[in-house]
Amino acid sequence: MAEAAALDPPLPGKRKQRGGKEIWFLLVIARYDLDRHSSTKCEDVKPFTPEKAKEIVMSLQQPAVFCNMVFNWPVLHWNAKYLSEVLDGRTIRFRMGMKKGDTAPQFETKCSYVEATLEEFLAWTSGQPTSVSRPFSCYDSSEYWAYADYKYIARIFEDKTEIFKDIMWSDFGFPGRNGKESTLWIGSAGANTPCHLDSYGCNLVLQIQGRKRWHLFPPSNTTFLYPTRIPYEESSIFSKVNIVSPDLRHYPQFRKAQAHVVTLNPGQVLFVPRHWWHYVESVDPITVSINSWIELDADHKARVEEAITRTLVCAIKSAETPSHVDAWLNPTEVEATSHEINLQYLNGAISAYLEYQTVTVSEDRDPSTHDTEKEASSCKRRKIQVNTKPEDYKSETHEAGFTVVKAKKLEKIPFGVHLIPVLPQSQEASSVGAGAVESDSRDLLSENEEGHFGKSRCTGKQSVMSNDCETLADQTDSDSTANSSQMAISTNDLLDCLVNPQVITLVADLLLERERV
Repeated sequence: MAEAAALDPPLPGKRKQRGGKEIWFLLVIARYDLDRHSSTKCEDVKPFTPEKAKEIVMSLQQPAVFCNMVFNWPVLHWNAKYLSEVLDGRTIRFRMGMKKGDTAPQFETKCSYVEATLEEFLAWTSGQPTSVSRPFSCYDSSEYWAYADYKYIARIFEDKTEIFKDIMWSDFGFPGRNGKESTLWIGSAGANTPCHLDSYGCNLVLQIQGRKRWHLFPPSNTTFLYPTRIPYEESSIFSKVNIVSPDLRHYPQFRKAQAHVVTLNPGQVLFVPRHWWHYVESVDPITVSINSWIELDADHKARVEEAITRTLVCAIKSAETPSHVDAWLNPTEVEATSHEINLQYLNGAISAYLEYQTVTVSEDRDPSTHDTEKEASSCKRRKIQVNTKPEDYKSETHEAGFTVVKAKKLEKIPFGVHLIPVLPQSQEASSVGAGAVESDSRDLLSENEEGHFGKSRCTGKQSVMSNDCETLADQTDSDSTANSSQMAISTNDLLDCLVNPQVITLVADLLLERERV
């Protein structure tokens, strides 16, 4: 249409030849039809093949947004109203939080919960009478947000399995992966997930309705984010910092954190690499998104580390005087498992890791076995069973599998209009709260092309923990200075040191080395 618009019409005051205006008009229409046909043809072709998309996913070391990859996915019609009709009166659990909080994160242990239908949720968000939105009657929608988070599609739609195929992660190179391996998120404006990192896998997130703002931090920022395992949940390491309203007096090292911020729009897919911290907040009145956690080879060792953490946290917190026990177990955890069960889980994780190492060595000796890899179903919050035995561990953690082509690593990531990197903010902006600066995709792309952020890019694999012990010492020193006037060390203070990610990695390495001998 650009060329058609550039054609000059007959100039006023000049004698027109017979049919001149009509000829010009027909030429414009013909050019428009040609451009529209070409545009439609291009839009029907996705920018990356499934094989290429998976290569990108397995090679990226920084967050990035995929565009024009899901335009034909039926799930794009999954707005809240449609889902309300599909669920047909079924209630789901909503987490309720305050829109105006203080400098402390709103952890799930500090929130209240409501069982309601999506129809009641929609009535509440639109300000309808409490008679229509009765479960939310105690919550003013101008002061509170509601979040139906971590809803496994396979569970809430267990009697409507035909809709699983509306989600086609196969377009990203993961054949057979659909809604069964995905999670649903529905929230009102302000609904948020506290800053945390996922111990297992990497993450693909599709925005369906409304917008969400993501604040992401690289693994190298772990020390600056003051990691904690209280509240405890397998697979999640939380930050003690409220990212959007940080208490810099108690957490001064957060000034050094480098935030990457992006607002995800409907139809876009965000890739979150392994061990990247993220705080996510709903921007619009109603948001709907889905995601799928992709299991990685590194998860084998991560399960050993998580088993060590569970054993220590449960043992120490369970030993506290009952009257002094706080809400240390996240609502997603059913119960505090016994020490015997936790040791079984730990031994099972170690056995599975050593078995994996043996298979890997065998594959390295026989290149013909490199053609396929095994992936487990997407489940970020992977629970252990109370009666899990070491020999059953492998089947418990791989309850469903998919055989897919192993992706090669790309030397150069094809960034452009279809794959936009999420770039870091200026140091000044991120030090006062990551929400201060925001760029749209065009700004991000132009900054990337001009090379302004070249040194901030991740050029190699990153570990969730820094190997520099001085950073941990700096954090400890700053904490002790800020809290010198406070009470003596608490159980949680002790745990923050004992199960610090750096410490747990060292313990896991020692245990695995001991088992190899």
